[in-house]
Amino acid sequence: MAFRALIGVFSALAILLPSAQAVHAQSPEMPILWDAKERLPKPDLSALPRLRFLTTVDFPPFNFLDGSGRLSGFHIDLARAVCAELGISDKCQIEALPWAELEDALAKGNGEAIIAGIAATRETRAKYVFSRPYLQFPARFIVPKAKPLTEPIYDKIQDKSVGVLAGSAHERMLQDYFGKVKTVPFAKPDELYAGLKAGKVDAAFGDGMRLSFWLASDDAANCCRFAGGPYIAPEYLGTGLSIAAKADQPMLAAAFDYALQEISEKGVFAELYLRYFPVSFY
Repeated sequence: MAFRALIGVFSALAILLPSAQAVHAQSPEMPILWDAKERLPKPDLSALPRLRFLTTVDFPPFNFLDGSGRLSGFHIDLARAVCAELGISDKCQIEALPWAELEDALAKGNGEAIIAGIAATRETRAKYVFSRPYLQFPARFIVPKAKPLTEPIYDKIQDKSVGVLAGSAHERMLQDYFGKVKTVPFAKPDELYAGLKAGKVDAAFGDGMRLSFWLASDDAANCCRFAGGPYIAPEYLGTGLSIAAKADQPMLAAAFDYALQEISEKGVFAELYLRYFPVSFY
C-alpha cells in the first residue's frame, strides 16, 4: 500500500504514515519509497566487466552466515535481485569483509558497491555516491493489547507515560513532537520491554524494526501491538539504507535506483521484505 502523508504533529519535519492497520488487520503494510509516476531510465551497463557488492557477515537479518556457513540475508537477496533486474546476473558477485575493511576495499577497486548499511551523511557523501533509500526505519509506539490506543494517537497519548531508551534519538523525537507525554527513560531495551509488560508505562516508543522483532519473540508472549505511525523523521532517525558506490560512479547509483524502483513495482521487494521481516514495522 502506498504511503499517505498526513498534515499533523510533524508538519514539514516528518511524515505520519497511517499503517497501524497492518497490525490490527494482520495485513502487513509494505514500505513504498518510490513514486509510481516517476519513470527512471535504465542505464546501459553492457561495458561493465563486473559488479561486486561488498558487505559484512555481522548485521542480521541483513547480512549473516546461515547454519551451513553460507552468506545470507536481506542484503544478499536484494543485491541479487538488483543484478537480475539490470540483466547482469552473470557479472554479479558478493563478497563479505569485516566492516573496517569495506572502505579500503572499495577504494582499491576490489568491489564496485557497498551494501552494508553505510549511512548517507555529509561526511560519507564526500567518499561515496548513494542510491536512493530502499528502506527506512520508522519510529513506532507499542502498547499492551489489553489497552489499545486508536487514532488520533497524538490526542490519545497526551498525559500517558511512554517508555523510551534514555539518550536516544527516539527520546528527543518523543519530547519534541508529542506534547505532554510523560517520558520515562530506560537504560536498556530489556528494561523497557519489561516495564511495558509490567504496566509501569502505558506505551513504549522506539525503532520500529527492533520493536517488531520483540513483538514476534517469545519474551513478548503476544502481549503487545503497534499503535499509530509509522513515523519517518530523517532529521532524527537518518535517511535509511542505501547502496554506496565510489563518488566518481554516478552511473552505478542511477542503475541501482532504476533496479530498486523496478523490483519494488514488481513486488519483488515486498517478497524479500516479508521474508526477513514477517512482522512489518510499517
